[in-house]
Amino acid sequence: MAKLNIVLYEPEIPYNTGNIGRTCVATGTRLHLIEPLGFHLTEKAIKRAGMDYWDQLDVARYVNYEDFLEKNPGAKIYMATTKGRHVYTEVNYEPDCYIMFGKESAGIPEEILIQHPDECIRIPMIGDTRSLNLSNSAAIVLYEALRQNNFDHMRLAGELHRLHW
Repeated sequence: MAKLNIVLYEPEIPYNTGNIGRTCVATGTRLHLIEPLGFHLTEKAIKRAGMDYWDQLDVARYVNYEDFLEKNPGAKIYMATTKGRHVYTEVNYEPDCYIMFGKESAGIPEEILIQHPDECIRIPMIGDTRSLNLSNSAAIVLYEALRQNNFDHMRLAGELHRLHW
């Protein structure tokens, strides 16, 4: 069974983290938060964005990037960055890989990116657009990884509420 992982490096905006948390619950994805966070996990904003799903979230916290690496040895990490050399659809996502996103104001530090040039991925954009919203970016890349893993363990068909197909 595919067990994908989303990693947020020092997230700053509670609404983005809440939205990503909700997406993780809906997809069976584990969320990893690398501190410092720009908010408290008890804030109403994160609960509001994650709605009533936050208590169902599989989430891990780390004091820093080194702590994350130490507790996840051998993790295959793809790093989403506007500086990436590869489009996010060009890589093959392993069923247990990690997809990392940087903080809203600065992304993943270049000191980390330079160590992983082949794992740096980007979402194509036109013109001088700096970046997409963090929660949108996480959903875009996560769903590509899920698609490549045949949406393993996910319900693929929906049902009407009052009528039947």
